[in-house]
Amino acid sequence: MTDAPVSSCTANPLSDPTVDPFDVARDAAAVIAERSGIDRHDIALTLGSGWAKAADLIGETVSEIPATDVPGFSASAVVGHTGTLRSVRMSDGRHALVIGARTHYYEGHGVRRVVHSVRTAAATGASIMVLTNGAGGIKESWTPGTPVLISDHINLTADSPLEGATFIDLTDLYSSRLRTIARGVDPSLDEGVYTQFRGPHYETWAEVQMAKTIGGDIVGMSTALEAIAARQAGMEILGFSLITNLAAGIQEEPLSHAEVLQAGKDAEPVIADLLARVVTAL
Repeated sequence: MTDAPVSSCTANPLSDPTVDPFDVARDAAAVIAERSGIDRHDIALTLGSGWAKAADLIGETVSEIPATDVPGFSASAVVGHTGTLRSVRMSDGRHALVIGARTHYYEGHGVRRVVHSVRTAAATGASIMVLTNGAGGIKESWTPGTPVLISDHINLTADSPLEGATFIDLTDLYSSRLRTIARGVDPSLDEGVYTQFRGPHYETWAEVQMAKTIGGDIVGMSTALEAIAARQAGMEILGFSLITNLAAGIQEEPLSHAEVLQAGKDAEPVIADLLARVVTAL
């Protein structure tokens, strides 16, 4: 590997198995520092469906960079994701890196691409990773628009971002300390276990029942692999799911992505304000 930043090009460097993904993350962080003028970010956020407006409330936007200009990133393939990397100066002087360019596992680009944003965030200096998503709820008491803290996860992708004999402890993966801070901001916050399926199809009734039986409360198609990579990078993790719908078999109506987007849009003002207040308190 050379010391020069990896060029942003059609052939993503992470597709080359001989390339060290952490080198690409460092190259991406160098480009973000150069383009934003911010040498170090303190906290990073991946804003999933319904959460994007929180970026406007966290602080002053210093820089917004198209993801395609940064090594290892590509445009988001999912409606509702902005496709940018945004540097925000918070009121206390800290800087947040807001990631609006999530690569989902079901896009078929490989796990390196899925977790590249997290590894890049760590390379910029961020010690806290806030992961958010829109997801299906298994608890019938959760109505669409309910924000839920992630207390743990079940990874049903049959994959991992860890390569080789890399053994990482996942105890308290979703930081109990950070969840306590979040509940201090909003004591009404409930929490649950997130179950990541491979996607992109929604889960069957039987799969939802399986997730419930093995301890899952939330079903979705992101976050778990990113959280593992964040732990490997030494970051402390806070996870939030926006319950956009009740999961298959829990609600009677068929599921649709349009429903997910609409639920996110309807809940956006409330959850954006909540997330901004939580992030400020971290």
